[in-house]
Amino acid sequence: MSLSIRDRVVVFDYGEVISLSPSEADRAVVLEIAGVPEQPFWQSYWAHRDDLDQGRVDVPGYWARVAADLGVTWSPSTVYAIWVADFRGWFSVEPAVIDLIAALHEGGTRLALLSNAGFDFAGPFRFSPMGQYFERLFVSAEMDSIKPDPAIYREVADELGIDLAQMVFIDNRKVNTDAAAQLGVTVHHFEGAAGLSDFLHSLAS
Repeated sequence: MSLSIRDRVVVFDYGEVISLSPSEADRAVVLEIAGVPEQPFWQSYWAHRDDLDQGRVDVPGYWARVAADLGVTWSPSTVYAIWVADFRGWFSVEPAVIDLIAALHEGGTRLALLSNAGFDFAGPFRFSPMGQYFERLFVSAEMDSIKPDPAIYREVADELGIDLAQMVFIDNRKVNTDAAAQLGVTVHHFEGAAGLSDFLHSLAS
C-alpha cells in the first residue's frame, strides 16, 4: 500500500507518536538501577529534560544534575546502566505508525522528523531502520530551539526549502501542534494510529 500527499512535507514527532511510551516495566528497571524513590527521581528527570533536549547540557551532565538533586553518587557503571535502561524505553515503536510512514514514503511523500531530544538520539534516529524514510531528521539538541518555540518550525521549513503552509506536522502534545498551527502549518494532534491514518488519507491525492 502506498500513500501520496503531494506538494507537502509531512513532519513527524518521535516520542509517543512513532514510539510508545516507556512501559511500567521499563520505568521500574530504571528506578531499580538508580536505587532511589520514584517521585523525586521522575521530578528531577523531567526538570532537566529541556536543557538536555536543547543541547545546553550533555548526557553525562544531565545525569549528574539528576544525581545532585537526589543527593546520591552513582558509579560510572551505574550511570551507564541507567542511561541504557532509560534509552531502551523510548525505542519501542507503534507498528501501525511505522507502517503509515512506510506507505507515505512508498507513495513519494516527502517526510521529515522533528523531535525534542538530546544528542544521544541523533545517531539512532538516523541509522535505525526508520531513518530510511525521512529526507531529514531534526533533533532539537542540534538546533537553536525546542518545540513549541515558533523558531524551530521556521528553521525546519527553511532547511526543507518550503513555506510553512506546505508543512504537515504531527505531534502528541497539543501545545506543540497549536504553536505550529498559529504559523499556518497544517497539524494533527496525535491520539492514536487510527486517527492519524484517517487524517493522512484525507490529505492524500
